[in-house]
This record gives sequence, C-alpha cells and structure tokens, in this order.
Amino acid sequence: MLKNSIWRQYNSENSFREMIAKYCRLSAVDMIEDDKSLYNVLKKKLTKKELKLFAMDSASQSNEAIKEQFGFANDEELQKAKFKLYKKLKQDKVRLALRADALEEDFEDMSS
Repeated sequence: MLKNSIWRQYNSENSFREMIAKYCRLSAVDMIEDDKSLYNVLKKKLTKKELKLFAMDSASQSNEAIKEQFGFANDEELQKAKFKLYKKLKQDKVRLALRADALEEDFEDMSS
C-alpha cells in the first residue's frame, strides 16, 4: 500500500502514523485507522513540498541532502522550513482532521 507515495520514496516502511503521532501529539489509537485514508488527509493538509520535507526529515536524510533537494541556501532556511512544517502539524485544524472521528463526520456529511 502507498508504494508510489512521496513517503515511500524516502522511507522503506509506512511509518508515517508514528511520526504524525509524535509531532501532532496525538495517540495512534485516536487517528484514522486506514493508512491510505490517513495519508490522504495528510496530503490535503500539507503542501507537496511540506510533505516531501516531512518524509525526508523522518527518514533521517542529511541536512545537506534536504537543502540540495529544496534549494535552501543555508541551514537557517532549512530550520525555518522545518519549524513551519512542524508548527503546522501541531495546529488544531490539522490534528483534528487526522482524528478518526473527523473522518466519520465527513462521511456522515456526504451521506446526508
């Protein structure tokens, strides 16, 4: 599952659930159960660039490789981008969207 995703380009396993739990301060139990649905919500809430940065940073890619990939001139630009990404993941609107009950509410809204 998710074989061709941005995440899998840099990570050998679908470990994004654990990383989301770590940075969003959510319990893995509270998150959407289906990995594909959870990943789709993550894709909706992050830009493609942010998602790629999240995948590369989670895969422990070197700062040099990340700077080269994104064209950051120095460590300060990279740290600003990481700060912005992780700050976004901690926002209530992102955290709530990743919760299982949010997916159920969306499903109920569509069926009404």
